[in-house]
Amino acid sequence: MREIKMEIHAYDDSYVESAQNILGHMFDFGINEVGLEPQELVERFFVSDCSKQFEIGNPRFVAGLTGPELARKVLEETGYLKEIPDDVMYIDRSPEYWAGWVMAYLQWCKDASFASLFEAMDIEYVLKLYPTYHEMDISKFIDLAKERYVERFPSTALKRYRELLQMSQRELANESGVPLRQIQMFEQRQRDINKTSAETLLRLSKALHISMEHLMEKFT
Repeated sequence: MREIKMEIHAYDDSYVESAQNILGHMFDFGINEVGLEPQELVERFFVSDCSKQFEIGNPRFVAGLTGPELARKVLEETGYLKEIPDDVMYIDRSPEYWAGWVMAYLQWCKDASFASLFEAMDIEYVLKLYPTYHEMDISKFIDLAKERYVERFPSTALKRYRELLQMSQRELANESGVPLRQIQMFEQRQRDINKTSAETLLRLSKALHISMEHLMEKFT
């Protein structure tokens, strides 16, 4: 059966530029105006409902707010009690702006949660990349992110879900009808599961009681 590349983005690409700008200004405002430590802002963001709405491309969050407005919502939702400065945005792009800008693109591109992305590359690490990467094509950052993500999460989604069910590779092969060797190659990253047939993905997902999308690798 012909193999096809299945690439899933987080939301419609017409919102990407706006989303990048909003998250960039949120980081700039939260860190440089409110005075939060970068890690605190990130942690408040990804435990908030705002990050969940941003991840799925809710138009209100990726197009309908300014960066400072998003920061304010995040802080209010996560119980920040200090006074928040008046909203301000600058034409000059700070390293903090770039960090938010580039991470918004990465999240859209790979349809991964901000929590998992920042676990693979913490905000301080991203900020240190600014001098080298901010003038490069964004694809260079994506390539680096892939390396970091695979280092942090060496197991494939297929292996993680299989082990959660305490199934052996052979048991999964018997249950799904997918050849054992093929499963082994997927888990060893010798074969790209994102390029396999929809029928194979469907068989594996049914055997593991998950959706096909859960088996897709975010970084391939």
